[in-house]
Amino acid sequence: MFFDNLEYISIENQTTDFPKHFHETFCISLIHNGIEQIEFENHSLFSEKGSISITNPYEIHANPLIDKHNNLKFDTIYLSKDLMKYLLNGKNITFFDRKINNENTNLLFLELKKAMNIGNPEIIAFFLKKFVKAIQLHSLENENDYPENLFSDFNEINQYIEDHINHKFCLNELSKMANINKYGFVKKFKASTGMTPMNYILMKKIFSSKMYITPTSELTELAYEYNFADLAHFSKTFKRFIGISPKKYQENLIKI
Repeated sequence: MFFDNLEYISIENQTTDFPKHFHETFCISLIHNGIEQIEFENHSLFSEKGSISITNPYEIHANPLIDKHNNLKFDTIYLSKDLMKYLLNGKNITFFDRKINNENTNLLFLELKKAMNIGNPEIIAFFLKKFVKAIQLHSLENENDYPENLFSDFNEINQYIEDHINHKFCLNELSKMANINKYGFVKKFKASTGMTPMNYILMKKIFSSKMYITPTSELTELAYEYNFADLAHFSKTFKRFIGISPKKYQENLIKI
């Protein structure tokens, strides 16, 4: 379905740092209160109330909290690269201006969110096209697709993780696959991807499990299926990467 590649979540009060991670989608956030910090590889982005921040697909970043006593509130729209390409008539784009301060663009963001709540496909399509047209002004066209492979040195291991995402992973076993000792493996993996192996695995587990959450899912069963110790462990890890608990995500789940 056209809108399967579009979703949003609302964070009422971010209370924890988001570790290094990436999204396979464009991640577009409207800040309602507080200041959001995004740590990229070579620079930081600070977005205050009333601004929109954007990260590109597969762009590794972290979101440390500047002030844990300050209420950071924002909405995030996740828009797949394929949907973006479709809306732009086959063009690939990269956002060079990751922070947008424009009242009209903010209003379009809110109208799109409202349309997604209502669930009318025609209204969603109308405001989605207008919103994408507005933010496109802050992008450059790419001739090539986004590189999905961050693992020039670890293709086999990455595929193994993808194929066994429900399993429990051991650093010793992964390092043997890479023909290197455990400590050298961790160091080389981090240098190649920007993340530790276990942080990458947890991120992949959470993003994979999120796709299977429905209004009727048994979250405890899902936690065990992905080899978390219990629901509490799953919930804590889920919130680290998504910003809300799986229970809250389930309650707010919107079918478009």
